[in-house]
Amino acid sequence: MSLQTTMMNPNLPRFELEGNLERSTMVMNQGSIRRTRVDPDQENEAVMIFKKPRVEDSKPERPVMPYQELSPNYEAAEEKETSLKMVCGSFYLPKENELRPQGEDAHFICAQENTIGVADGVGGWANKGIDSGIYARELMINSVMAVHNQQKTSSGIINPRKVLDEAFSNTKNIQGSSTACVLTLNKDVLHSANVGDSGFMLFRNKKFLFKSSTQQHKFNCPFQLGNAVRSDRPSSAREMKVRVIPGDVIVLGTDGLLDNMFGREMEQVLEEKTEKEEGDVDPEMLAGVIAELALYNSFDRFRDSPFSVAAKKAGFRHEGGKVDDITVVVAAIMKS
Repeated sequence: MSLQTTMMNPNLPRFELEGNLERSTMVMNQGSIRRTRVDPDQENEAVMIFKKPRVEDSKPERPVMPYQELSPNYEAAEEKETSLKMVCGSFYLPKENELRPQGEDAHFICAQENTIGVADGVGGWANKGIDSGIYARELMINSVMAVHNQQKTSSGIINPRKVLDEAFSNTKNIQGSSTACVLTLNKDVLHSANVGDSGFMLFRNKKFLFKSSTQQHKFNCPFQLGNAVRSDRPSSAREMKVRVIPGDVIVLGTDGLLDNMFGREMEQVLEEKTEKEEGDVDPEMLAGVIAELALYNSFDRFRDSPFSVAAKKAGFRHEGGKVDDITVVVAAIMKS
């Protein structure tokens, strides 16, 4: 299977991997906006969209359902015959930087394996002249290889923690560090492994239901994978298993998304941009709308944002959004 870079510039390189990887998509930035859609049963497409929905931000964030209520006995879920798939779309908006036009985010979509992931190179390395985006992109490339290797085993079940373990082990001799979050769907259970402040939200019936927790050593200093002595290791990853049903929508993103958009704002996007019937969700379009709105919010210096709220709780003053690379992967849960 070929590991292809889905880009707007046809002259950019295509990455080839040995084996049957033709349904895996790796998206890396060369300074231009790009979106991708990947369905296990369809060919890939590339579409552009620039609409920004208006969302009121004055309402307080609604409490999230506790994980224990959302995800009952995982073993029971494994015994069920329910078989679901993820139909995914993505959108990447790097912040403007002439020296690093690719930005520092990377992500992948393995459609047939129902596995997706994001990585965010830690920007602090730039002070030492190091582009941590290189580490993030290599980590995601190696994650795709790890997914493929696990899929070939007798069980064929993808374990996101093991994906990070293998990808980390193979990302050597590269300076920098990166957060990472990998999600995989097995039957009707979503299994995640997260290091740092990337993460995902779960929506059901267009309502914000659950958000993964972040890991930080201190405010704005997330856990991060890397080869430096003080970097974290995959053993630090926080794992979660969440039961999902057809019609659920997963929004996976780097902190450029999560620092600039509340769950209630994404609710309004889903309300305006999706139909009632299952299967009418367009992940590709939703990823673009959400990313563009996050970008719009990042430049607003006067609104409350998730980042400004977190800063206030930590004893810091920050008003408005946070300018950053923005990666959004939307996965619609559907019957196989």
